[in-house]
Amino acid sequence: MPEQYTVDPSNNISGTISVPGDKSISHRSLILLSISSGEAKISGLLESDDCLATLKIFRTLGVSIKKNIDGSYYINGKGAYGLKEASSDLNCGNSGTSMRLLSGLMCGQKFASRLIGDRSLSSRPMKRISSPLGMMGANIKLSKNDTAPINIIPVKKLMPIEYKMPIDSAQIKSSIILASLYTKGKTNIIENVATRDHTENMINYLGGSIENTNNKITINPENKLVSRDVDIPGDISSAMFIIVGCLISEKSEVIIKNVGLNILRTGGIEILKLMGAEIEFSNLKNYGPEKVGDILVRSSKLKGIEIPRKYIASAIDEFPILFIAAASASGKTILKNAEELRYKESDRLSVMSKGLLKCNINSSLYDDGIEINGGKISGATINSYGDHRIAMAFAIAGLISKDPITILNTENVSTSFPGFFSLIKDMGLKIKRENI
Repeated sequence: MPEQYTVDPSNNISGTISVPGDKSISHRSLILLSISSGEAKISGLLESDDCLATLKIFRTLGVSIKKNIDGSYYINGKGAYGLKEASSDLNCGNSGTSMRLLSGLMCGQKFASRLIGDRSLSSRPMKRISSPLGMMGANIKLSKNDTAPINIIPVKKLMPIEYKMPIDSAQIKSSIILASLYTKGKTNIIENVATRDHTENMINYLGGSIENTNNKITINPENKLVSRDVDIPGDISSAMFIIVGCLISEKSEVIIKNVGLNILRTGGIEILKLMGAEIEFSNLKNYGPEKVGDILVRSSKLKGIEIPRKYIASAIDEFPILFIAAASASGKTILKNAEELRYKESDRLSVMSKGLLKCNINSSLYDDGIEINGGKISGATINSYGDHRIAMAFAIAGLISKDPITILNTENVSTSFPGFFSLIKDMGLKIKRENI
């Protein structure tokens, strides 16, 4: 049933909280433990629609995945060639991560597969993965629009390649890495800008061999993966909504516990610090291959900036909420070199610009970015276009708006942050749900 939420101005939020498990690491844990040898436990798995789509796919492929009473999961890995042919399509739902990463993995299998998704996912570009996989010898077919469904026919062997990334994308990189596990010989991937490295970290943690020298990633497929228990930290992309909510409201202080602080995921934090945000890390430790810590945030006076290009790749999922920070800041914020935002669950540059204008915040669009003039956010009715991060961003904007903000088409928030609306209500936001 379609749903919408209305947020009344609340002025401040507070509390010591946790956010759900990291979405990127959850996907990769499910994928890589399924093709490792032996049983392992995953603690902190994000039970979002996207991650559950990946889980269901591996069950369809013959992997035993059982949930325990304490919420953890046991996975009995099948090894690199132990997956079984599915009797139906592999349904990725709304999850671009599932579709792009699994395309690489399935190219290495000895049976055919077909990956499908919902209407939104089926409109997203997939040539960017089929092209390098085709260079490796994969037989991978897209629709006439270069979108899903994706049909993969088995080949005798995949070939290692050297590939220079045309787009700064961890999903494309990870798709190639997963396919490279089924080659004989080393594959090299050259990045212009380093993107999140959870796939590389997890493979090395499980006994694989990936090296990164000056953004040249070398995958040696000789080592077999062996299952190990995985503890998944809180998702920094989810934490960013709470962080910005605290920063832009008055007399607020929030502590967020056990958040993943991988340096290739903290670009959003660095951008906020440049804007004047008071943010501190503490209790730093490691969860397996990942750095983890607590985040302390206090209300801050933000100023507009020109966002440095070096932080864009590591903040790519956070820009909807960063645009809300920019809207509440004094002065002008400029983002360029971020065309990738047009190919997310929505065209996030265009959709955010339209939403901000309804809230009386002026902006100018570029082909690859946006310029936002900070001001006083007004109440409005916002169409999120089914994009979870757009919906959550404008819910946070409602914290400081002059009048209530109503957000339409919020059902997909569960793809990344189940329990988001309940959490922010507990922290002090005045919010109500309406079924329509």
